[in-house]
Amino acid sequence: METSNFRSGFAAIIGRPNVGKSTLLNCMVGAKVAIVSDKPQTTRHRIQAVLTRPDAQVVFIDTPGLHKPKHKLGDYMVRVARAAWNEVDVILFVVDGAAGVRSGDRLIAKELAGIRTPAALVVNKLDLVQDTGAAVAAFQELGTFAYVAPVSAVTGAGIEELVSWIVAQMPEGPKYFPDEWVTDRPEEFLIAELIREQVFHLTQEEVPHSVAVVVEEMSRRQDRDLVDVRATIVVDKESQKGIIIGQGGRMLKEIGRLARLEIERLLGSQINLQLWVKAKPGWRDRPGALQELGYR
Repeated sequence: METSNFRSGFAAIIGRPNVGKSTLLNCMVGAKVAIVSDKPQTTRHRIQAVLTRPDAQVVFIDTPGLHKPKHKLGDYMVRVARAAWNEVDVILFVVDGAAGVRSGDRLIAKELAGIRTPAALVVNKLDLVQDTGAAVAAFQELGTFAYVAPVSAVTGAGIEELVSWIVAQMPEGPKYFPDEWVTDRPEEFLIAELIREQVFHLTQEEVPHSVAVVVEEMSRRQDRDLVDVRATIVVDKESQKGIIIGQGGRMLKEIGRLARLEIERLLGSQINLQLWVKAKPGWRDRPGALQELGYR
C-alpha cells in the first residue's frame, strides 16, 4: 500500500566505461539486474532497474559507458547513454576513485555543466583507496554537483546515504511498476546477458567485445521444474568461433556451466542450456545485423 506523499521518478547512471556503474546499480536495487566484468563497455543496452520502498519507487537507468566509438555498435551505445540524460529526475555521475580523474571524466563533467537536471557525483571503488578524502576532493574540482557520494558498490559503504538522497529528489508520484519487479527487461534478455557475461569473464582481448547472444527458444517442461533454453553466441569473425568453442569444446562447456548457474539463480528453476556458436562477419558495423541482434 502506498503511503501519503509517495515519491517516484527516474535516475540515470552515467560515466565512462569500467567505473562500476552496473555494480552500483545491482547494489542499490539489491538484485543482479546488470551484468558486470572487469572489462570496459560490458553494458551495451539501456537497462531499467526498479527499487521499491514503502515511501518511494526509483527507476534506475543503467547506461553504456561513454567512450569514443570505433564502430556502429559503439555509436549505438553512446546514443543510448546520452538519450537518458534529459528523461530523468536525477543523474548519477559515477567515477572511479581508485583510478583518479581521467580525460573521459572531464569531458562528461563539461557536458553535465550545461544540463539542469540535478547531478550527484558518485565516487566509487573507495574500498581500493587509502586516502578517500583526497580522492573525493580531486573529483570535486570537476564542477559543482548537487550531492557528493563517496561509496563502494562492492562493500555497500555509502550506498544507503546515496539512495536516501536520491529518494528525496524524486517528485510526488505513482508507482510505475509492481512491487515485485526489479527490471522491465524480459527473462530472455537477462538470460542472454548472463551468457554474454561469462564470455567476458573467460575470453580476452577483442573477443568479448565481438560477441552478441540471442536466446532462440525458451520453454518450461510441464512435468518437471526444468526450463529448456537454446541460445546462439554470435561472433564477429570466423576465427573467433574456435576461441569460443575451445579445444574439444571445453570453453563453450565452461561458458554454459557458469551461465547456467546464474540463470538458475535468476529463474529459481533447473536449466537445460544448449549453446551454439555462429559467425556473422562485421555485425558490429552492419545496421541490419545490429537490429537483428537487438541493438535498436
